[in-house]
Amino acid sequence: MTVRVGLIGLGTVGAEAARTLAAHAEMITARAGAPVVVTEVSARSRSKDRGIDISGMTWRDDPSQLAVSDNVDIVVELVGGEDGPALAAVEAALAAGKHVVTANKAMIARHGARLAALAEANGAQLAFEAAVAGGIPILKALKEGLAGNDVERVHGILNGTCNFILTEMLSTGRAFDDVLKEAQDLGYAEADPGFDIDGVDAAQKLAILSGIAFGAAPDIDAVEASGIRDVSALDIMFAKELGYRIRLLGVAAKSPTGVEQRVSACLVPETADLARIDGVTNAVMVDAEPVGQALLVGPGAGGGATASSVLADIIDIAAGRRAYAFGQEAASLGALTATPIADRAGAYYIRLNVIDQPGVIADVAGVLGQHGVSIKSVLQHGRDPNEAVPVVMTTHETTEAVIRDVANALSALEAAVEPPILMKIESF
Repeated sequence: MTVRVGLIGLGTVGAEAARTLAAHAEMITARAGAPVVVTEVSARSRSKDRGIDISGMTWRDDPSQLAVSDNVDIVVELVGGEDGPALAAVEAALAAGKHVVTANKAMIARHGARLAALAEANGAQLAFEAAVAGGIPILKALKEGLAGNDVERVHGILNGTCNFILTEMLSTGRAFDDVLKEAQDLGYAEADPGFDIDGVDAAQKLAILSGIAFGAAPDIDAVEASGIRDVSALDIMFAKELGYRIRLLGVAAKSPTGVEQRVSACLVPETADLARIDGVTNAVMVDAEPVGQALLVGPGAGGGATASSVLADIIDIAAGRRAYAFGQEAASLGALTATPIADRAGAYYIRLNVIDQPGVIADVAGVLGQHGVSIKSVLQHGRDPNEAVPVVMTTHETTEAVIRDVANALSALEAAVEPPILMKIESF
C-alpha cells in the first residue's frame, strides 16, 4: 500500500526531499517496503518555481487542513518556528493520529515532551532527526545504537555558521565583523545573524540532545547560551599561541549534583578531534559507559544534508519501525536538575585590557590570588605606556562561581578599561 506524504514547506529542504522521493523512488520503495509518494503540499506561494513538479499534488493554502487530510499518512513540517502555523499543524496531525516528521528544532526544544505524549496517545510517530546537526544521524545513534549505554556527556560543534567564522578568523587573521559579512554573502549566515552567533540555534539543538541522552523532557530555558560576538582576532591569536583553537561548543554533562547544559565559546586543545573540525561542518561527541567515546561528524546544514535526515525518518515510519520520540515513553521523561555553578569545575582563559602602567600585572595577579585561583600562564605582547594593552592568563582548575567573582573584581580595577573576556578551557 502506498505511503502518502504531505509536505508543509517547500523551501530548500522541502523541495530537496520531494525531488529525492521522486528521483529515487525505486530505492526508497525497497527500503520502506512500500511506495512513498508526496500527495499534498502547502507553502507560501503556489506559483514559485522550485524545480519540482507539483502538478499532481493537492495544494493546501492552510497547513492545518493538510495535517488532517484523509489523503496523507505522514505529515512533514518544514516551515519552522516555535509556535504559530507549524505548531498548530503538528498538533492537529498528531491529534488525528497522523505521523509527523519535522526539522523544527525550536518547536521540539520548547514543546517536544508534550508533542511526544500527544503522539503516543494517538498511536502516531513523532520523528525529528533533521532538527539536530543536519545530516548527522546523532539522535538515532543515541536512541538506538547507544540505547544500552549510560551517557555521561554529549558535546560538540552544533552550529556551522559559527564554526565557519572561527575557522576563517584563525586561517586569515581577519576580524569577526569582516568574516561575518563573508558568511552572510555566502549564505551561511542570515541578514540578522543573532540566532546563530548568539548561540540560540546551538542551544535548541543541545536541549534536544540532552533530553534524549539523559531521559528528560527538553528544556530550552535550562540551557545557558552565549555566542561568539565577543571573540576577537586577538583571542584567536592568543589561543593559537597557547596551543588551543576556539570553538563554539554545546556541552551537556552529568555531575553528582545535576546536569550542566551550556553553549559558549571555548578553548579546545589543538590536538583534540573537535579542534580539527573546520568550516560549516558539525561534530557531536558522546561519552558513555560501556562504549567509551564516540564521535559523529558530517554536514550540519543545507538542503541535501537536512533532507537526508527527513527522508530517513519517513522511511523508518513507512517501514513500520516504531520508536519513542525521545527514546522512552513521554510519561517517563523527567526534569534535569541544573548543576550549581559552585560545582562546575574547569580551567579558564582570561583576557583583560588594561592601561599599561607599573604594578598592573601585580594587581591582576593579586585579584586571582585573593580568590584562590592559580595562574597557569600569562601572555602580554608589546608595551604602550599609559595606553590599553591586552593581558592574557590561563588558570588551573577552579569553579564557575569563583571565576565569576574574579571577573567582577578584575572589572573593578582602576587600570581595567572593559570587562574581561572569559572562556572555559575544555580538555577531552
